[in-house]
Amino acid sequence: MFDDLMDGNARYAESFSLAELPGQAARGLGIVCCMDCRLDPLAIFDLKVGDAKVLRTPGGRLTPDAHIGLVVGSHALGIDRIVILGHTKCAMASGDDASVIEKVRQADDTDLSGMRIGSTPDQMAGLRYDVEVLRQDPKVAAEVCGMIYDVSTGRVNRVC
Repeated sequence: MFDDLMDGNARYAESFSLAELPGQAARGLGIVCCMDCRLDPLAIFDLKVGDAKVLRTPGGRLTPDAHIGLVVGSHALGIDRIVILGHTKCAMASGDDASVIEKVRQADDTDLSGMRIGSTPDQMAGLRYDVEVLRQDPKVAAEVCGMIYDVSTGRVNRVC
């Protein structure tokens, strides 16, 4: 079931050249983005491996773990700028948590009742909220902005 991944890794390891890459974010950037497979956050900003710390969450929302990662990253991993990157046509922006929980229940009868997913039909409000949470946190030692990536054009717009 995972043989394709092991084969791919064998090919990758044959020409592996990142052994000396430091763990610091070379461009000082932390990115929180959606786990949507249409997003390649390094390519979106013309970055390369090692330039940024990338944290993926459903909807690109600021989850507790992502928040912790950004706090630590801003003190110990070279992050001095943070982008929260939402995107168009996001499934997590198609409704609230209750509607996403119901979609999952209808899909395969899995009950996610009580789970905080972070979905919101007002994606811009969610993005602005997450940006403000980071800006107001005295433990975050970085500049913060929110952006939206258009999956139809590849363009990014700065929101806040």
